[in-house]
Amino acid sequence: MNRKPSLDDIQALTLIAGYGSFRRAADELGLSPSTLSHQMRTLEQELGVRLLHRTTRSVSPTQAGERLIARMQPVLQDFNTALEAIDDERGRPSGELRINASEIAARVLLESIVPSFLARYPEVSLDLVTEGRLIDIVEAGFDAGVRLAESVPQDMIAIPFGGDTRFISVASPGYVAQHGSPKTPEELQNHACIRQRMPSGKRYRWEFERRGQEKVIDVPGVLTLDHPGLMADAAARGLGVAYLAEHVVRDRLERGELITLLDDWCPPIPGLCLYYSGHRHVPAGLRAFIDELKITLTGHPAQ
Repeated sequence: MNRKPSLDDIQALTLIAGYGSFRRAADELGLSPSTLSHQMRTLEQELGVRLLHRTTRSVSPTQAGERLIARMQPVLQDFNTALEAIDDERGRPSGELRINASEIAARVLLESIVPSFLARYPEVSLDLVTEGRLIDIVEAGFDAGVRLAESVPQDMIAIPFGGDTRFISVASPGYVAQHGSPKTPEELQNHACIRQRMPSGKRYRWEFERRGQEKVIDVPGVLTLDHPGLMADAAARGLGVAYLAEHVVRDRLERGELITLLDDWCPPIPGLCLYYSGHRHVPAGLRAFIDELKITLTGHPAQ
């Protein structure tokens, strides 16, 4: 072996294995895919072992590659933690802060916290990634996530913000004038409902509760969509009843384009939380973001 692998080599290998793609790993590293592929071939030649299975459509680690990545993960984490600690010593947050969020949560952040945060900390680069499915934020390389409280993993530190929220059923005044308003969740079976397809491919079942009585309805309907904004548009056009977070349709409700149905079956639930791992060093950028979150909510910084 001519030389030992560098941390850059191991980081690149880890990203390629995680993404299953040279292109996506290269984008994150600021390299071309061909340069990254050459770097990995050189590493394999110097180690004398194949680390990656390559096909025309995918790339995955070999057993040797998996073992090397597993053994080097703690080293990479310690290295990144050490760099973050150096940033802390500089006195002002800097570098990249990566946050994974649902689209609705990202919109809330953009409306409330992000403008003041970026103005206060111009040396921080905020990478806000929207994703419908739940992911392991640590494994995927994110500093934090933002989801509804009920979706936050139990082993995470969670900071609620924005208060409670509601999921409500809505329809246009024209639809209600023509088809009437359901009085119970079961009566939705007689209505055209705009169904939602989840990132997993399953259709979402609507959940209602009143005085401790829960109803989960697999609603009928000929239209299925996978985006809350499109569902709100469809409902406003009179195509049926939709079930959405109140935040998504608040403006349309205020303009009278939509009205709520089954209001007494739609109680408040715990709202959004910023969450992060308590087992890792909290970088200065994330601490500053948490501080900004608390300033925005209460007028006082985090303690």
